[in-house]
Amino acid sequence: MDWGTELWDQYDILDKHTQSGLDLVDKYVKFVKERTEIEQTYAKQLRNLTKKYSPKRGSKEEQECRFSNHQAFLDILNEMNDYAGQRELIAENMMINICIELTKYLQELKQERKMHLSDAKKAQQSLEGTYKQLDNSKKRFEREWREAEKASQYAEKTDQDLNATKADVEKAKQQAHMRTHIAEECKNDYAAQLQKYNKEQNQFYFTDMPLIFNKLQEMDERRIKKMAQGYILFADTERQVMPIIGKCLEGINRAGTNVNERNDSVVLIEQHKSGFERPGDLEFEDYSQGINRASSDSSLGTPKGPLELLGKNKNKTFRLFNKKSKFTPEKLKMPVDTEGFTHLPPEQRRKRLQQKIDDISKELQKEMDQSEALGKMKDVYEKNPQMGDPASLAPQITQTAQNMEKLRGDLNKYESWLAEAGGRGDSIRYSTHSLNNNGAHNPSSPGALSDDTDPSQAVYTEFDDDFEEEELATPIGQCTALYNFPGSSEGTISMQEGEVLSVVEEDKGDGWTRVRRNNGDEGYIPTSYATITLNK
Repeated sequence: MDWGTELWDQYDILDKHTQSGLDLVDKYVKFVKERTEIEQTYAKQLRNLTKKYSPKRGSKEEQECRFSNHQAFLDILNEMNDYAGQRELIAENMMINICIELTKYLQELKQERKMHLSDAKKAQQSLEGTYKQLDNSKKRFEREWREAEKASQYAEKTDQDLNATKADVEKAKQQAHMRTHIAEECKNDYAAQLQKYNKEQNQFYFTDMPLIFNKLQEMDERRIKKMAQGYILFADTERQVMPIIGKCLEGINRAGTNVNERNDSVVLIEQHKSGFERPGDLEFEDYSQGINRASSDSSLGTPKGPLELLGKNKNKTFRLFNKKSKFTPEKLKMPVDTEGFTHLPPEQRRKRLQQKIDDISKELQKEMDQSEALGKMKDVYEKNPQMGDPASLAPQITQTAQNMEKLRGDLNKYESWLAEAGGRGDSIRYSTHSLNNNGAHNPSSPGALSDDTDPSQAVYTEFDDDFEEEELATPIGQCTALYNFPGSSEGTISMQEGEVLSVVEEDKGDGWTRVRRNNGDEGYIPTSYATITLNK
């Protein structure tokens, strides 16, 4: 069934129907456009939300990320930021694949519809013109035939009139004959015009208009098919990003499962443990026996060290918090750093000294590498003078040697302080070994102890023997990469999505896990970028 056959007389209906179809396309485009605006607004609000709650660089909140529950919240913010990006992608794809595409197609349909309706109007006007010609010829034939009848009647009347002359009779007959002849010509013209009109009318109703109506039908069906594709794209556009959105949600779920309340407690202890012993009992001061307060204070009383560092008077009751000053998180901030960290509690002092030694060892290793490179370059210049003047390297070599000497002095100083601090506690032992660029122990590095090592450093000498014989650490688990990671920063390692790596060192609360490939390559990866399974 087609419009040309079944709806040959419904021109106005088809005109309204096709216009209604174009209006629907325009309405759907506006609907999708508003949907994209909603998606963009939603994504923008999500990004602003994550930015609002993300810790600023160097702030206290960023330092708190060493705790798993704080790090998990940061991971959730990162995943929500990625989720916002997917909502933006949905809006962009809908705008390109639906709005822009259908808008362009709508303009083409409007032009095509206008052309078909114009052809129909021209055919209608042509038929109406032919009909006017037919009507005019018909009216002329009617008028001339009446005049011919009147002329014939007048000729007969004149012929029967006895008073009429022969000339009058002859003239009347000639006039009647002429009128009859004109009427016959009008009759023939009317018949010709009628035949022409019938032919054009047949052409109009059985050929021209059905063809135009069928073209309109074909155009409307193409529009409907295009609309159906647009409806499907509306769902497919969002379905395409569902896997990535699912990974974002999985990442949020994984962030929750990675929270380790026990480990957070241990981290807090390691961070703020002072190393002091609890205050002892106060001695009874028997004034009745004449014992003065000075002798009481010099007896086996409360240890002075912890109370003095806590800023309390030894004659007052020991309190953890001062009632006069409100306790705030800012009270826990690290005190101003001094060279020997003597202002810190023993446990924290040992940690800061060990960290300082590690930093100096790294700097010294860099200077040693640079010194070695300058030496090699000097040898090359001496063998090939055309490549450069060996004397030009003397200032750099001298400066490097001075830097090395200064760093060695600083290293010995901090090592002696560490030995002194380490003697106060028997629960933590430190080593000052250094690593070369490949992570292996360097016997000639500043941290390695020689035969004439200061006895004061014996508290950690036994660790050096262990590191001299150290091999690759045994993996403690495995991990599977969830995303690609370029590993472009120093100390990191690249990985591809789905790659399986061995876990060498688990996350210490800073968001990084040390892993190793089968070929021996080691480095750090973001903990949130992989699924980690530790050996039990």
